[in-house]
Amino acid sequence: MQDAQLPYCQKHGIGVIVYSPMKSGLLTGKMTRERVAAMPEDDFRRRAPAFQEPQLTRNLALADRMKEIGARHGRGAGEVAIAWTLRHPAVTAAIVGMRSAEQTAGVIGALDLQLSAEEIDEIDSARQASEASAS
Repeated sequence: MQDAQLPYCQKHGIGVIVYSPMKSGLLTGKMTRERVAAMPEDDFRRRAPAFQEPQLTRNLALADRMKEIGARHGRGAGEVAIAWTLRHPAVTAAIVGMRSAEQTAGVIGALDLQLSAEEIDEIDSARQASEASAS
């Protein structure tokens, strides 16, 4: 979907604001299968397809890939997820949610994180595998 929409927006001067680049916490690098299972019943993520199998396994693998890339830069997986979304010229901002001031430390580094073309390819490959399970 974004592969068609972002180029269109860029061509027509339409700015894009990305919502939830860390996929509701899934791409922070701190989410685990056990943490998902322990979520309260009223947490919307318990019912969200991204947090259900088979997508959960693929999304956790994507988060692991982002964690590996982040380690190369001294950054976290969440910062990589945000930097990946901000890299596209059509994207003008990202809406990033936090529950505490301490979580700012896991986000702020995304502003100056420059991913290489190879790293973007790594993320794209892992993302495509994750999205294939959603179809």
